[in-house]
Amino acid sequence: MILPCPIRAKTIKMINIQTYTEEKTADEIQKQQIAYFLLQHLEQFGDPKNDIENAINYAMGIDDKPGGIVIVATEEKTHKILGAVVVNKTGMSQYIPENILVYIATDKNVRGKGIGKTLMQKAIELSQGDIALHCEPDNPAKFLYEKLGFTSKYLEMRFKK
Repeated sequence: MILPCPIRAKTIKMINIQTYTEEKTADEIQKQQIAYFLLQHLEQFGDPKNDIENAINYAMGIDDKPGGIVIVATEEKTHKILGAVVVNKTGMSQYIPENILVYIATDKNVRGKGIGKTLMQKAIELSQGDIALHCEPDNPAKFLYEKLGFTSKYLEMRFKK
């Protein structure tokens, strides 16, 4: 699918949006490209590549996982990945959100051009049920999340074993 994107840079006019789910999975090369992109562009907010690959496989329902959505934005002419989002279904509802946004990143060379917003809007549109996400207090994307209607309901605390 080709979508017009409100990108202000003159070099990028249109982006392609690819959506992968448990019904329409990416092939191994595509999954590796998405994982490598996220590893590079999540920067200090990222995780090890293996964790990213696990989240992508989870979204695609590998090993009977509940599934989710992986959405990738690419530049129309070069097919270069400009952004990606991974949303996993939690398999729960009513007491916690049905989905968790695990990863979202845009290429640092096109940040602030509307790609992240486009990806978030598409993820919200395609996800069934509520979406939770974890966001570091100093993450600049926090303002986008709030603008899209995300609120901070709880302070997350974790116990590591």
